[in-house]
Amino acid sequence: MAKAKKNTAAPKVNAVKERPIILITNDDGVTAPGIRNLAEAVKDLGKVVIVAPDKPQSGMGHAITIGFPLRMQQLYIIDGIETWQTSGTPVDCVKLAVDKVLHRKPDICLSGINHGANHSINVIYSGTMSAAIEASIESIPSIGFSLLNSSMEADFSASRVYAKKIVEQVLAAKKLDNHLCLNVNIPNVDASLIKGVKICRQAYAKYVEDFDQRKDPTGRNYYWLTGEFKNFDKGKDTDVWALEHNFVSVVPVQFDLTNYALKKLLETKLKF
Repeated sequence: MAKAKKNTAAPKVNAVKERPIILITNDDGVTAPGIRNLAEAVKDLGKVVIVAPDKPQSGMGHAITIGFPLRMQQLYIIDGIETWQTSGTPVDCVKLAVDKVLHRKPDICLSGINHGANHSINVIYSGTMSAAIEASIESIPSIGFSLLNSSMEADFSASRVYAKKIVEQVLAAKKLDNHLCLNVNIPNVDASLIKGVKICRQAYAKYVEDFDQRKDPTGRNYYWLTGEFKNFDKGKDTDVWALEHNFVSVVPVQFDLTNYALKKLLETKLKF
């Protein structure tokens, strides 16, 4: 009678899939309603960790702190979400988060939800988008979210819905760009009026600026930047067009600022 073979295979172990680490930052400050709404919108998609500035940093662009020490303090302001405030810029926050808080790269970095638009030329100045771009430089998929309402009392209900949808899809997608960075803007309307999401290009639109000259109590001049937003782009594939027609705009952005078409032209026209 043949002997039964022993089963030498290792017993099957039910692998527990780790939840993705979601780093969240912003430029409006750690206590801004926008960042709280973003954290609450995506908390079911992974482990959320917030590292954000201790004060508003709008318009800081890609600034980093090199002449002063940075400070960081843990806060307990959102139940179940590890939260840190720093004295640095939004870009500083991403760097500190990776090196000193997470001790690893997160699976995705989210920035926002910004109080105010970051479409068209705003992406150049935006601390919100610079934080997202900094993450993409480090090969961390990133998304910046902005609502077209600058008020601290803004209604973020529609933003929460679309933020979760977009983050969920990016986390689930495979083989996307190693430096993926999306600039997402949400129109300031009720969720029922939003027509959907459009993948767009950045519009050629800018502020026609002026400096309002005033005098302080000692009679010395000071200046306050003002301006009017002008859209010079008539295309129907831009972020400005999409937002004006109640679509959420999604613009893929990059940190490589090379003008490749002009590079090719220069190679044929200029002789050195």
